[in-house]
Amino acid sequence: MSANMQVCSLDELQREGVRVVSTGQRTVAVFWHRDRVFAVDNRCPHMGFPLSQGTVADGILTCHWHHAKFDLAGGCAFDLFADDVAAFRAEVRDGVVWLDPEPQEEEAIAHHTRKLSEGLEQNLSLVIAKSVIGLCEAGRDDLVLAEAARFGVKNRAAGWSSGLSILTAMANVQPHLNPEDRPRALYHGVVHVARNVQGQPPDFDIAPLDTDENRPEQFRTWFRRFAEVRSPNAAERCLRTAAVAGLDEAQLADLLFAASTDHTFMDVGHTLDFANKACELLDVVGWESAPDVLSSVIPTITGAERMEETSSWQHPVDLPKLLDEAGDALDEALAVGGERNESWDEHRPVAESILDDPPDRSLRRIVDAARAGAPLGELSATVAYAAARRPMHFHISNEFGDWNTVHHTFTYTNAVDRAMQRAPSRELARGILDGAASVYLERFLNMPRQPRPEPNGGSTSTDDLLGHFDRQQQVDETAQSVADLLAGGRQDEVVRTLGAALLREDAGFHSFQIYDAALRLVERFEGRPEADDVLIGASRFLTAHAPTVRSMGQTYETAARLHRGEALHA
Repeated sequence: MSANMQVCSLDELQREGVRVVSTGQRTVAVFWHRDRVFAVDNRCPHMGFPLSQGTVADGILTCHWHHAKFDLAGGCAFDLFADDVAAFRAEVRDGVVWLDPEPQEEEAIAHHTRKLSEGLEQNLSLVIAKSVIGLCEAGRDDLVLAEAARFGVKNRAAGWSSGLSILTAMANVQPHLNPEDRPRALYHGVVHVARNVQGQPPDFDIAPLDTDENRPEQFRTWFRRFAEVRSPNAAERCLRTAAVAGLDEAQLADLLFAASTDHTFMDVGHTLDFANKACELLDVVGWESAPDVLSSVIPTITGAERMEETSSWQHPVDLPKLLDEAGDALDEALAVGGERNESWDEHRPVAESILDDPPDRSLRRIVDAARAGAPLGELSATVAYAAARRPMHFHISNEFGDWNTVHHTFTYTNAVDRAMQRAPSRELARGILDGAASVYLERFLNMPRQPRPEPNGGSTSTDDLLGHFDRQQQVDETAQSVADLLAGGRQDEVVRTLGAALLREDAGFHSFQIYDAALRLVERFEGRPEADDVLIGASRFLTAHAPTVRSMGQTYETAARLHRGEALHA
């Protein structure tokens, strides 16, 4: 113990009850209670209210701001929402009160990791924010992602959640954000994981088979069969066995992708999107977690709505029949074309056909491109680009909820494109056709078609762009600002500003998805005008959903100021 900082005389402390001193780094409240000296950080860990203005009774310090209660001796909170307050060693020597200016705290990374777990378990946004900020400042954002991923898949029997998708999306976009926004992005992801898990029963692992079977094709057949008959336990046991039997990353991904495209546009695209996101999460946290992470997607696969069973896909055009015929034709075309034309560059005309032509004609256009040697990866990018055009041309006379319709197709086609780069297959190629059919179904949402904004020499300030998100119904104004900035070669600034705008809001699942998907597709079309179209469409979607109350940002700012040691209350 090195209580080497003089506070005051014991008589003074006994008379006053509490004395506030500064250690240089912190302000400390020193209390006299029950014939002992106690010392804690004077800032309430919840909102920074001075604890010296609180009440001490029966060994409990109560903050008057939100009535959080703390153990005076150790600083631990009885009310978990408030988080623990740092305690300090203090003693009396020769009638003088002395203080150790160093708090009694565990090592910083261990502390923040423990508090992150508590924040997830109790769904405490402020505790999560402080933990994420602390770990990211220490360069351990990997611990944030690993702990949130583990918690999200192990504690939700219903499986993969939108929160895990948000977490993965925000991990994907980290390099494109302003440095100060990167911890904020992970904070959003972790908070949504905690919210999705709250009140849910935990997941219990199913043991792998005790078998010497190790053939990838056998596991693929089994998994698709169990998914077909909606048998989640059998599918999970098959997948876990495949993981320990030595299947590599691409082979494990292929199991999920094939089953997720065995039926048409499953669960309005969420099934394949979640499967792809699970693989992307493993790219971040490590594929040794594959059994748990990939198994979490199985309830989505086995429980998915199959769109060939819905009336909108059957009438007035029998799309499932057209897709079956196109699928057979695509197999034949690929056998002829062999994906040999690596310089294929007909993305825009094929996309225009997907947007405007009847489905039989647009599907035939895709098949013809494959016959001419177009690689599957280029065809998947083409369909994703067509889907990205729908929000760019979305007219605001449509119902607000229709934004979700164009969003689902875009994120699905992005998932097809990403999956095709990871584990291409003939089965996954059906997703290209399904995506094109879904783009067709949305044609009325571009009637009338909102024109692409042309640069008009207006403001090219990112502040003006950000300002559009402060007012409702600034969709077209936002698109115009983005078009002007892109015309000036400022794509990176647009991406960062849209990210900052997203992270200010109490954004919903779809906004996080579309930002991530847009950036992935922009990378695919880097340096081409198609990339600008993608960003214009994404910006229109994002600003259509702003502004919100922005309460999550307020919580994050409070945590950041507490972390920096600022005084939130005079």
